[in-house]
Amino acid sequence: MYPVGSNAMAGPFWSNGPAPGAFYNFPGAAVHGGAMQAPRSDTPGEFGTQRSYYPVTTGTSVVGLMFKDGVILAADKLISYGSLARFHDVDRVYRINDKTVLGIGGDFADFQFIKRHIDQKVIDDQCLDDKNEMKPRAFYNWLTRVMYNRRSDFQPLYLDLVIGGMQDGEPFLGHVNLRGRSYTSNVVATGYGTHLALPLLREYSENPTAYQELGQTQANDLMKRVMEVLWYRDCRSDPKYSQAICTASGVQLDADCFVAQNWELAHTIKGY
Repeated sequence: MYPVGSNAMAGPFWSNGPAPGAFYNFPGAAVHGGAMQAPRSDTPGEFGTQRSYYPVTTGTSVVGLMFKDGVILAADKLISYGSLARFHDVDRVYRINDKTVLGIGGDFADFQFIKRHIDQKVIDDQCLDDKNEMKPRAFYNWLTRVMYNRRSDFQPLYLDLVIGGMQDGEPFLGHVNLRGRSYTSNVVATGYGTHLALPLLREYSENPTAYQELGQTQANDLMKRVMEVLWYRDCRSDPKYSQAICTASGVQLDADCFVAQNWELAHTIKGY
């Protein structure tokens, strides 16, 4: 029995304290060979927090065309690793639901990140079971906010997004880029398609009512011609491409389209 006020049963003044003449082992620091390592820190370095300044694994052009009964989107299936044609069978056109389709260009890793959130939104719609699906304009507006928010945080998603679908019985086609800039049009193209595909579609891009006279068969033939020109002229493209057609009856997704190539003209080219 120890008298009241006695320190006989008290613990040390602080646990894991230093021995006389020794260094204190701070929490988080490791001691190796008698030398104490600096504690780990998440403080930015001399040049601040470093982020990616350019995409690495990328997809090239996406082309969208509106016709009187719906929308058609197409993109080749190549993902390039810098200058290397690395992945040859990757779909870049997706069905979101029966009313909405999406085409993506730019960094594919960034798309894989945002695809998780898109899939979750689709699952949320299914769980509600209120007979309402996400419409293309709502999807387009949501993507605009997401891309602009990431840009404002200086963490942009290096993507070019083309959204198409049927909005209350009318075709819809829009584009959103990495800065959150967005616009709608009856013809949309990204990447080299802006320079190579749009001139072929200028009859429709400059005439807002021309798509109302364009049928699905003619739009499909026109898209085949556009994808053929992109394959000939864009060195980051591929002859295999995916295509989605969205109409009032739903979405038709064809992931096994192939460019009808004709290289006979190459034999007449001299001096290369």
